[in-house]
Amino acid sequence: METINPQKKWKKRLHEIIYEADTTAGKWFDIVLLFLIITSVIVVMLESVAHIHQDYDRELDIIEWVITILFTIEYIARVAVIKKPSEYIFSFYGIVDFFSTIPKYLSLFLVGSHALIALRALRLLRVFRILKLARFIGEGNLMIRALKASRAKILVFLLAVFMLCVILGTIMYMIEGDADSGFTSIPRSVYWSIVTLTTVGYGDIAPATSLGQFVASIIMILGYAIIAVPTGIVTSEMAKNKGRVNLNTQHCANCNNDNHTDKAQFCHECGHHLHK
Repeated sequence: METINPQKKWKKRLHEIIYEADTTAGKWFDIVLLFLIITSVIVVMLESVAHIHQDYDRELDIIEWVITILFTIEYIARVAVIKKPSEYIFSFYGIVDFFSTIPKYLSLFLVGSHALIALRALRLLRVFRILKLARFIGEGNLMIRALKASRAKILVFLLAVFMLCVILGTIMYMIEGDADSGFTSIPRSVYWSIVTLTTVGYGDIAPATSLGQFVASIIMILGYAIIAVPTGIVTSEMAKNKGRVNLNTQHCANCNNDNHTDKAQFCHECGHHLHK
């Protein structure tokens, strides 16, 4: 009878807990991780408030060190339980994990590295990983798939909006250039058209002539229509993919791929057998 290597069994179990969410232990791991991420971001925010930083510097530092050590242990564990560590280390989340953890250690050796502490806020990006939780995974996968499917359309749309802003900015410069109303150059006029088209409206530049105000009114109306376009594109893709949502959280221990169909038994990237 074949005996199972205790080390392999331990690594397999740890891999299921860290990378997957279809077990009780895996779900609790993600919940604890979410709590640590939110706590860390709150600490970063509080440290930026002068009087809080002055009065509670030691307490905040202790909390951040505890969180940093826990994230370091998690990072090492993620590297240790997969067959190809480089697949995680150089992945998007691997890079985020590294750069959100290393600043605290650099502060011990490098003077002036305190400015890098703000990089710890990158941990907030890890919340997307926590969408593996059963309650969120269906909607999370649906949203991600819709965004991927509509990225080409959105890119073309953004390019068209940029061209429109350049054209409208140039027109406003031609109309308002001599009116001493702030349209002193084409780049500045393009900046105004972007601010107006997105309905932000800082008010630092405003048209003074009647024709300029008429064109500005048209741009403002266009702004409402333009805001609705990306929403419609993504919503349409979400409707198309509504019946094709995968709830599988299985993670390949060989190639670090986690995009598998619900009934998949093998990784579609490398063919490695997935956990039951």
